[in-house]
Amino acid sequence: MAESLEITTRIIIPASELSWSAVRASGPGGQNVNKVASKVELRFDAAHSLALSEETRARLMQLAGSRATLDGVIVMVVQDTRDQRRNLELARERLAALIRQALIRPKRRRPTKPSRAAKARRLDAKKRQSDKKRGRQANFD
Repeated sequence: MAESLEITTRIIIPASELSWSAVRASGPGGQNVNKVASKVELRFDAAHSLALSEETRARLMQLAGSRATLDGVIVMVVQDTRDQRRNLELARERLAALIRQALIRPKRRRPTKPSRAAKARRLDAKKRQSDKKRGRQANFD
């Protein structure tokens, strides 16, 4: 399945930047699990990809977390189904979803200050709490 991966209409990861291998999956499956290599490892070299901007690449590496190697290669491992082709499709979908998420620029935080009324409410609540606790103390005079 040497197809390019379409992320958006403008961003397409060429097939040359993707590589995959099939290995034996773990878990239940009887004799089939010992004979068939259905687990798929999809590799994408994000650090050297020309399809992504530097900013997107940095966000992608951050989002990938433990799926990213120190060399900047993102490894998607899928063994959800017993079918190799379906696992490869799932890995490609998950990689595309991760890249789409990295394309979204985070909104800048606008610092705000509490209003005068909010400050007054907070101080009033603190005063009431203080009075309540002071009322619980025994007076030893």
